Amino acid sequence: MINTYANFRDDVLPRIKRLGYNAVQIMAIQEHSYYASFGYHVTNFFAPSSRFGTPDDLKSLIDKAHELGILVLMDIVHSHASNNVLDGLNMFDGTDGHYFHMGSRGQHLVWDSRLFNYGSWEVLRYLLSNARWWLEEYKFDGYRFDGVTSMMYIHHGLQVGFTGNYNEYFGYATDVDAVVYLMLVNDMIHGLYPEAVTIGEDVSGMPTFCIPVQDGGVGFDYRLHMAIADKWIEILKKRDEDWKMGDIVHTLTNRRWMEKCVAYAESHDQALVGDKTIAFWLMDKDMYEFMALDRPSTALIDRGIALHKMIRLITMGLGGEGYLNFMGNEFGHPEWIDFPRGDQRLPNGVVITGNGYSYDKCRRRFDLGDADYLRYRGMQEFDQAMQHVEEKYGFMTSEHTYISRKDEKDRVIVFEKGNLVFVFNFHWNNSYFDYRVGCAKPGKYKIVLDSDDPLFGGFGRLDHNAEYFSFEGWYDDRPRSFMVYAPNRTAVVYALVEDEPKVVNDLELVEIPETVKPAAAEPVKESETDEESEALDS
Repeated sequence: MINTYANFRDDVLPRIKRLGYNAVQIMAIQEHSYYASFGYHVTNFFAPSSRFGTPDDLKSLIDKAHELGILVLMDIVHSHASNNVLDGLNMFDGTDGHYFHMGSRGQHLVWDSRLFNYGSWEVLRYLLSNARWWLEEYKFDGYRFDGVTSMMYIHHGLQVGFTGNYNEYFGYATDVDAVVYLMLVNDMIHGLYPEAVTIGEDVSGMPTFCIPVQDGGVGFDYRLHMAIADKWIEILKKRDEDWKMGDIVHTLTNRRWMEKCVAYAESHDQALVGDKTIAFWLMDKDMYEFMALDRPSTALIDRGIALHKMIRLITMGLGGEGYLNFMGNEFGHPEWIDFPRGDQRLPNGVVITGNGYSYDKCRRRFDLGDADYLRYRGMQEFDQAMQHVEEKYGFMTSEHTYISRKDEKDRVIVFEKGNLVFVFNFHWNNSYFDYRVGCAKPGKYKIVLDSDDPLFGGFGRLDHNAEYFSFEGWYDDRPRSFMVYAPNRTAVVYALVEDEPKVVNDLELVEIPETVKPAAAEPVKESETDEESEALDS
């Protein structure tokens, strides 16, 4: 079915709150006549989509989110517009250049849409007014700007591989008018609403993207770290033996110095028809028959559940200062999303086959994550535990980050975030007893998150009552270290205990140790002895 603002308010927002997320990014708000465009072919930029309910229903949704302490970010589309003439901006005055570039420059052949002329005074007025409207009238807390890479370059980023060379960003291929518009809209938003959040969907790595406008930057608060999801799909197509620890770490940390990023292992792009989610890449058709707890598992299911948890945690741990999840992926939702749609013919003659306007895959099976007789429940519980550990320790924004080990032979990654030590063993077979891991601070460490916990669908190979004491002596370029047991395909987070922790574990609550003191500020740095050491500033 097509859901409503009221349903989302009553059914989904409490779920988001319970899982521990503090913001929600809502797609497809702006009116769009073609439902299967996922909201990206906007026909009316100032109207909330009527298919989901009334404007007051949307306001009620946002009010409820604020009541729960959840920020509401709107997926705003200022990168292109529907080419519809009757109900859109196209040919509004009888010409093709009223809001858009004339001729071929005003057409996006891949998206089948029109491209704005950001050099036009009236276009700037229109889009800036639109950005203010949603914040002022509906009380959105900010925006995720869609398709920013397409906006900033005349080639729209199509069939272009960005290497980091500055000539790729500051040359004739850059649409200067579009970059100036992005500076204007960020300056206006932050000037009128200092607490508002702006996130830019840019895959190119444009320099100064997240530097304030007054300092010469484009002005976004965050950049979506889009390369991570592509890297995971690339890795999942390989054998376990071909996974490279250095490659994983490099992709997760490859961002400009002090540039805040929102990391994600997968998003709506991987959940839509034509692609596959990480869970589906890992477990495929076995998800249909072997996810019930009263039936024997398979090697594919055991591997998939273990790696699904590890991929999410290491993405959250190293990928950025924010973490994004697409609804349902927190418990490994099977299959995909497909909206009712007919055949579509693109301007280049390509025909995209429809699904006969079927509603069969137009859903999210939230009941799967809640069912205590299915393995999905453990995956969802782990996602909830991840969010609560981050809420307690704030490791994503910790100034102290140090990657001490990327062992290609052992398939182990070890890094520090604040007072936490993360240990990942990606080996498909080998578990390591008395495995030595480096640390910065002396003292006692205890487990605060364990992907192998039976609560999360694991095998319970670690004792959560065990205490780990550091000892002096340099190891992995760290002044101290302690010994751990690292079972295969597990991720374990150890916290420095400065006050005795109180731990409660059951299906509904994961309470973690008392707040620890923030670690001393230290630049992000990797082991200087590691041959594959990468500088984080590109």
